[in-house]
Amino acid sequence: QSDLSIWKDMANGSNVKEFILLGFPGTRQFRVCFVVVFALMYTLTVIGNASIIALVWRSSNLHTPMYFFLCNFSFLEIWYTTGVFPKAIGIMLGTSQTISFSVCILQLFFLLSLSSTECFLLSVMAYDRYLAICYPLRYSSLMNSVISVRLALSSWVGGFLAISLLAFLTSRLTFCGPDVINHFLCDMDSCLALSCSDTRPVELATFLISIIVVVASCVVTLVSYMYIISSILQIQSTHGRKKAFPTCSAHLSVVMISYGSTMFLYVKPSAQSSLDLNKIVNTFNTVITPFLNPFIYTLRNKEVKLALGRAFQK
Repeated sequence: QSDLSIWKDMANGSNVKEFILLGFPGTRQFRVCFVVVFALMYTLTVIGNASIIALVWRSSNLHTPMYFFLCNFSFLEIWYTTGVFPKAIGIMLGTSQTISFSVCILQLFFLLSLSSTECFLLSVMAYDRYLAICYPLRYSSLMNSVISVRLALSSWVGGFLAISLLAFLTSRLTFCGPDVINHFLCDMDSCLALSCSDTRPVELATFLISIIVVVASCVVTLVSYMYIISSILQIQSTHGRKKAFPTCSAHLSVVMISYGSTMFLYVKPSAQSSLDLNKIVNTFNTVITPFLNPFIYTLRNKEVKLALGRAFQK
């Protein structure tokens, strides 16, 4: 009967106005446990990233371009998880499993824009470290407060502009049924899989934008770190190497985690057949990675640990 009603709707040309998000399978007890874990991770993510912003704001010795970019990155991570978490909780508890088409497109645009901005910020942070290590004597003139603000603003504007066309094309797709998304959020692959119109223009646009945003920013980051590693290896003193390496290794860890999952999700010529695997990777990308980033930066950064210790003493 369900299949018959779907085919009738398609024959009548009626459009789906809302979607049903399935979330994660399992018993109610399992989903409640999942909600508790999600809530704990979300709370720690917000506290950790907000603490980094507050710490940089209060510590005058951290008022440098590197920590300014780190504050932008932490601010982005807070909003990234916030764009996923409230709706995901309602889905897993079974209290809010439907989402309207317009809200679905809005969530898609918001999350993809933040993901693009994150790629740009990571490349800017790598470029900043390249200037600091390869040109230490000229660093203050090459990367001052005005330039760092412009680079951060360009990352935010570029990230949202890059996804605007993609969101517009997705909003023009027709959805005749079924209306069930096997996910806890609206992602591109799920929308393309449900559309009954020609999705090739959207898939091509997704692929090209992913190449421009993800691959191009990744190349900038990798080239920067090639020069950084080469410069660190040329440092004669062991103390100099130890001073330069921790900050770069923390950023490089975040780069590998972020780019690895992002490339799997978006840099492909067509939608993945395994939406379940996409859901797992999306969970890692939207929940676990923002949770880990504050710990990576604080545990691997001596200046942040010292500032944190002074803050606790006060």
